[in-house]
Amino acid sequence: MRVIQAADFRARCLRLMDEVAETGEPIVITKNGKPVSRLVPYREKPAPLYGALRGMVEVKGDIVSPLDAEWGALE
Repeated sequence: MRVIQAADFRARCLRLMDEVAETGEPIVITKNGKPVSRLVPYREKPAPLYGALRGMVEVKGDIVSPLDAEWGALE
């Protein structure tokens, strides 16, 4: 992980942001030799799987009641 002083970060902020976006490597920003912040690439949060197929399936009729026909699986 790369470490840079706050004064240097201020002078090269936009260029460092571009570097982090391209390489994905975070940069730790220090002030008086102590870490105060970390510049990391932005990552989109993946969509949750729960409810992802909502609206894709349509239930027609009663799906719980028994069928009129016998299944061949019992033979």
